[in-house]
Amino acid sequence: MSYLENSLRELEGAEEFLEFFAIPFDSRIVQVYRLHILQRFHDYLSRLTLPEEEAERHALYREQLSKAYADFINSSAQAERALKVFKEATPGFVALGEITRG
Repeated sequence: MSYLENSLRELEGAEEFLEFFAIPFDSRIVQVYRLHILQRFHDYLSRLTLPEEEAERHALYREQLSKAYADFINSSAQAERALKVFKEATPGFVALGEITRG
């Protein structure tokens, strides 16, 4: 396993990932969306073929994490649907007549 992958295994939270890749971030956004950001990062990486060169992988990881973080700067968890609970959620509709029936 490479130095990069070993280093990533040691990281525990979104803040640590962002710091490791030297991505500036607003801690208020990360506090609210930390799991969403990491899930989106994982989703982005899972769609890509990773380069063999560690320096190229590092650059790609940094780019994808930055992109994942940016997704939540001006959006919401519901709009982005990064987590399974939001992916499967469908808007419900209850007719007014159903509410007034007793």
